[in-house]
Amino acid sequence: MGVLDKLRLDGKVAIVTGAGRGLGRAMAAALAEAGADIVATARTESQIEETAGVVREMGRRCLAVRCDVTDSESVRAMVDATLGEFQRIDILVNNAGGATDGFGNALEAITDEQWRVGIANNLTGAMYCARAVILHMLEHGSGKIINVTSGFGLRAGRNNFIYTSAKAGLINFTRSLTMTYAPAVQANLIAPGLFPHGDPAMEEWWKHGKFVPMGRLGMDEELGPLCVFLASDLTSYMNGQVIVLDGGGLAGGELPTGFAPVVPLESE
Repeated sequence: MGVLDKLRLDGKVAIVTGAGRGLGRAMAAALAEAGADIVATARTESQIEETAGVVREMGRRCLAVRCDVTDSESVRAMVDATLGEFQRIDILVNNAGGATDGFGNALEAITDEQWRVGIANNLTGAMYCARAVILHMLEHGSGKIINVTSGFGLRAGRNNFIYTSAKAGLINFTRSLTMTYAPAVQANLIAPGLFPHGDPAMEEWWKHGKFVPMGRLGMDEELGPLCVFLASDLTSYMNGQVIVLDGGGLAGGELPTGFAPVVPLESE
């Protein structure tokens, strides 16, 4: 089998959380383009239906399942629906998360509820999803778990306690998956840099200082190929690794600068 053949995901089924927009939609589309069938899940039903439309236009099957990853019963129901539809789960992309209320607060200003919600969205949800699929992957004899962390998981930020703690915790959670479930299951992480997703605040900030050596912000579609790479047979010997995709910002010590994707908690 050639190198490019090993990138193909034909016959595979991938769950992508936070798939309704932005990086989640871009990764779902890239996995579908590589041949995988997709389970697109997020809180907002209308958004995941849009993602499902993108996937189906590529000729792949897509199951859109509304799911709150911070609710373990919701996660289990989503996984049951996946197995009912496809009878298999090969890839789990834990992308759901983002800055929540309390991001940027000094420690003394963080409430119990802000801490609970932030950790739940950025760490506990990934645990719930991994826990719900792990036995199936072990029984199947293989599986790929791709967790989306952040540069904030690798270094601190002023008045950034909740998000940094959760994303750092996600890194060691992933390493524990590696130590416990290899060689059957491989778990790796992507640490995206600044991807504005049309966020006016981030785009306005960018006008006043270019801190990324590549000279621009990231585009959502640039994350998809990395996700495919980690999901493919080309990374059959990669496990427990963090791959940073940030245009060189973290390498230069300039980033993170205080930005994180804001996740709306409203449901439709």
